Amino acid sequence: MIISFSSIREDKPAEKWKALFDRTWPQYKNWFLSEGYLARKGYLTSVTQLEKYMPELVPVYQLLLNLVGGGDLESRFLTMFSPPAYMSACSQVAWTSGSTSLIRNYDYSFKMFEGTMLYSNWLQPIIGMSDCTWGLLDGMNASGLAASLTFGGRKVTGDGFGIPLIIRYILETSTTVKEALGILSRVPVHMAYNVTLIDVSGEYATAYLSPDRAPVIVDSAVATNHQVEVEWTDYASLTDTIERKRHLEELVSSPNETEASVIRHFLHPPLYNTNFEKSFGTLYTIAYNVAQGTANIHWPEAEMKQSFSLFTENRVVPFSTSLRKGLIF
Repeated sequence: MIISFSSIREDKPAEKWKALFDRTWPQYKNWFLSEGYLARKGYLTSVTQLEKYMPELVPVYQLLLNLVGGGDLESRFLTMFSPPAYMSACSQVAWTSGSTSLIRNYDYSFKMFEGTMLYSNWLQPIIGMSDCTWGLLDGMNASGLAASLTFGGRKVTGDGFGIPLIIRYILETSTTVKEALGILSRVPVHMAYNVTLIDVSGEYATAYLSPDRAPVIVDSAVATNHQVEVEWTDYASLTDTIERKRHLEELVSSPNETEASVIRHFLHPPLYNTNFEKSFGTLYTIAYNVAQGTANIHWPEAEMKQSFSLFTENRVVPFSTSLRKGLIF
């Protein structure tokens, strides 16, 4: 099977979302049970935590459950409370020179990649990259707020939510960076992650999140795969997190760079990663221009342009023949 990339518009969860769930559930089920059935939190615990920390999403959650039949395993999975650990190696920058955009590379295993951009209107219009069927890897809402995640480079795990659902929650309920940071300060996360935010006013911030300590909010436009300092040296070396962050900081400080030129940098090393065999290949580059409401996806040999005003459902196979060998499973 060759990795493809699809864009879907469905205002409220219905047949299209159900098709996405049905296609991805077998692999998500295997992942969710990878440590055994009893390793995951029970239904009552999971739902209680969702009701406590993300009450606005509960009606959507109930609708999703009805669509998939409401089984115990599906119910626990969809809360995304204390799921198994997972890691990625991504780079992201809040860009404010000449435009107001969030630009990022998503580096991860193609075996757990949904390859789906979803335009939804659950609590407000959102365009974002789907993960765990209703979470988001990154996205932008119609209020002009964008958010993106990277793994934080720490081995620690704990009780908390998977970060894709937190990104979804931020974009469903917030309109500004300040409001989003308020959510990140109170919603527990199960692993270490970095979240970069930007809103239409040009305000930006990066939050270093961990399950064992309070969030650290920094006035930084860039994030890779470590937090205040490197704490997992082997992982840092494998993913070149220091080198990638330094490169992003140089781009931000250069008066000669534009959004277009920065996107080109994201399509080449050290930001672009071809380490697909170790699950850290760059699967896409995306630029959310929050002022224009556009979400443009880039690959070395293809691109897809979407926006709130013009969103087209389509499907592409973006990788070149030379890369497809590593993308068959």
